[in-house]
Amino acid sequence: MKYGMNLLLWSGELNDGMLPILEKLKAMGFDGVEIPIFNLDLDYATWGKRLDDLGLKRTAVTVRTIEDNPISPDAAVRQKGVELNKKTLDCCAAAGAETIVGPFHSALGHFSGAGRTDNEWKWGLDSMRATAEYAGQVGVMLGVEPLNRFEVYFLNSQADAAEFCRQVNHSHCRMMYDTFHSNIEEKNIAQAFDAIKDMVCHIHISENDRSTPGAGNIRWDENFDAIKSIGYDGWLVIEAFGLALPELAAATRIWRRMFNDELQLAEEGLKFMKAQVTKRM
Repeated sequence: MKYGMNLLLWSGELNDGMLPILEKLKAMGFDGVEIPIFNLDLDYATWGKRLDDLGLKRTAVTVRTIEDNPISPDAAVRQKGVELNKKTLDCCAAAGAETIVGPFHSALGHFSGAGRTDNEWKWGLDSMRATAEYAGQVGVMLGVEPLNRFEVYFLNSQADAAEFCRQVNHSHCRMMYDTFHSNIEEKNIAQAFDAIKDMVCHIHISENDRSTPGAGNIRWDENFDAIKSIGYDGWLVIEAFGLALPELAAATRIWRRMFNDELQLAEEGLKFMKAQVTKRM
């Protein structure tokens, strides 16, 4: 198992002010960090070297918006979504990120007023196949993320996300599981994991209030039992949110501080993850 920390708790992009935090995360025992890739103009190659020097591996996270929605009825908007996904993959390759995760399948926070249509499913598959083909060329895995119904409408359930990836049918297109979203959408955690065991490549460990893992109401025993049952041994990455990203507040619904200190959250969350895994070894 590899243990990571999503940097969105501190910032929407890598910057020099993050260096002391990165050093402390490494000292805590994290294997890597999940870097936000929203700014496509950063020097990600230099950041890759810095993270190498710190001994931190990396995954990455991104989103799509209504302006570049890969399931838009407008072909030009869909194409823009594919192009930006490809540019994001270039950034991943430059930074040495092995996986890119997130809701890059459709627009975050945008709703049509109805459920997804057959056309949207087809457009989504076409967009993701083009993205996956490029991901294979640059050597980065796609971790398609289903989100809860209050953030997206295209992919909500774990089973739907897995089926979507199966239909994309590319070696570099898999999906990820998030404990926060599944807590809202899934009736049975064990069944949810069983439905995705052939497709899951990444897991977010996220509390029900997006704060310190283990301090809230997620059904942790069921989740870690299921992780063990499918033989998963990839990344477990803490995803927590504070008030550092007002631009994501509309999607993440973070209006108040839910923890004492970011580094304390990271340290306690890492201990919690490792303890849960260790007792199931």
